[in-house]
Amino acid sequence: MFLKRPAVGRINFDDQLEARLGNRAALLGRTMKEEALDNLRSALSIEPFMAGSLVDAIRARIVPLSGIKLENAPRDPLRDPVDLGE
Repeated sequence: MFLKRPAVGRINFDDQLEARLGNRAALLGRTMKEEALDNLRSALSIEPFMAGSLVDAIRARIVPLSGIKLENAPRDPLRDPVDLGE
């Protein structure tokens, strides 16, 4: 169930942000409102960052793809250590 929230009315953007939004909207043939809504939809469609380990973040992206099989990289035998004359 969603909470009833007030509608978003006119937002006062700073001049630089408003200019950038207007330029992008014009390039894409949209109104500033359409461009702002599209940006908000895109931003809100992404899952929020959850603190955790890098391994957990990678696993969360790979598991839905049924995993990835990586082949072991070929390895050369260890070289003899360099004699520094000590």
